[in-house]
Amino acid sequence: MCGRYATTVNPGRLAAELDAIDETGDAPVEPNYNVAPTNQVLTVVERHDRDHPDDAARLRIRRMRWGLIPVWTKAAEPGVPVKGKPLFNARADRAAEAPSFRDAVRKRRCLVPMDGWYEWVVEGDSTTKGKAVKRPYYMSRADGSPLYMAGLWSIWRDRAQGEMDPLLSCTILTTDAIGDLTAIHDRMPLMMPREQWSAWLDPDHPAPHELLETPGPERVSDIVVREVPSLVNSVRNNGPELLSRVEDQPGQTSLL
Repeated sequence: MCGRYATTVNPGRLAAELDAIDETGDAPVEPNYNVAPTNQVLTVVERHDRDHPDDAARLRIRRMRWGLIPVWTKAAEPGVPVKGKPLFNARADRAAEAPSFRDAVRKRRCLVPMDGWYEWVVEGDSTTKGKAVKRPYYMSRADGSPLYMAGLWSIWRDRAQGEMDPLLSCTILTTDAIGDLTAIHDRMPLMMPREQWSAWLDPDHPAPHELLETPGPERVSDIVVREVPSLVNSVRNNGPELLSRVEDQPGQTSLL
């Protein structure tokens, strides 16, 4: 699964690099080294212009809540959806049949850019009298270039509120871990390579089924893994120090 990640991308720079339209608004987007479910995150979608639907679809950078809210969710109070378990991950092999995700698989697919993601290895430790300890690891590209994870998104409105602004939300697709990543966790986010973006994001056609399948080991050939400080265990901590290697931290020893 993918429940935390780091991102330092700037929406304006991202829009320029992808020849996309920045629709994130004026609110500043700061680097976030400990992104958690329900946070606002950046996504890449491909959509037609609402006022010119016959024009070619364009890539657009949008801000969304991480934790998909299905379109059929009821309102708890005016303009506020019922609070449920955050749907921040969806299994790629089951999403097309799952009631919460199947509509998004057909119509609303996205990319979630990130620098890298965290996962935890849980094991016993003699220094804690047999109690389980959680060691965080960080996965990223060896050259530091951004990753783009396959995602799904949703538009929620409280129909009783008339013209309320829609609430956009997203989830990250996961698949079986492959290669060396299996030593960390049995699941991983589904990375979407650039050559498959067009088919994945196409708003007018369903995505080829093979894009939802577990990729081959070449997909993670440039991913490096390092143990990072336990500071990341708390969402209250946020800063570049979360990405430092444990070898640089006194008294810690890496498992890998």
